[in-house]
Amino acid sequence: MATNGSIGRPVGDNGPPAADPPSDLDLLRAHVAGDRDAFAGLFHRHRDRLWAVALRTLGDREEAADALQDALLSAHRAAGRFRGDSAVTTWLHRIVVNACLDRIRRRQAHPTVPLPDGVRDHTGATGGTEPAAPVADHDTALVVREALAALPVEQRAALVLVDVQGYPVAEVARILDVAEGTVKSRCARGRARLAATLGYLRTAPEQEQPASGGSVPAVTRRNRQPRGSVRSGSGRPRRDGNQEDL
Repeated sequence: MATNGSIGRPVGDNGPPAADPPSDLDLLRAHVAGDRDAFAGLFHRHRDRLWAVALRTLGDREEAADALQDALLSAHRAAGRFRGDSAVTTWLHRIVVNACLDRIRRRQAHPTVPLPDGVRDHTGATGGTEPAAPVADHDTALVVREALAALPVEQRAALVLVDVQGYPVAEVARILDVAEGTVKSRCARGRARLAATLGYLRTAPEQEQPASGGSVPAVTRRNRQPRGSVRSGSGRPRRDGNQEDL
């Protein structure tokens, strides 16, 4: 096609350049204004990270899917009350985390007996496929996830966001609506609990080194994590008998 002198621009193509995609705030405002597709677009933009936070906080695909659905319904209804004093993603994450913590507290108040491994059908669960831990690390992954699940809910939420998902402390403070110092304190206490619970998983070379306060022990010889990590040797928290590996 002939051009008008500008590289790659066809003759007669004097229209404006393609518009940038709408921002999160634009989509939220469009949803409030009545755009039926705007909220779906916002959700699909951040779906993977929201799902990962829900799954790793709850440790169960069905619970995580239900919590994420509850959170999105809450966000859908509360969008008109968004004040804009934080990023839209921070607001969404806060709603998802709160929905997860509510489920954890209800589960603790009304405990149920877990089903044997393989009984639950996860074929319709929300989110992508979660890979299983390598066979060699399977038992370790189970132990680590159980230890993580035993933490107080506030410490677990902070550790999942900071150590597992990699969010900055400042962002986690905004998500949890607490001071940065509170996030650091919860992470430190959670790491100390995990270190006490999982200390026996240290490999022989590591046992010769002095333990640092608040550290989480590495769990495999071939994939040692930095001190303070919550991950197992497979990079995933421990799983219970009725749960998928993270």
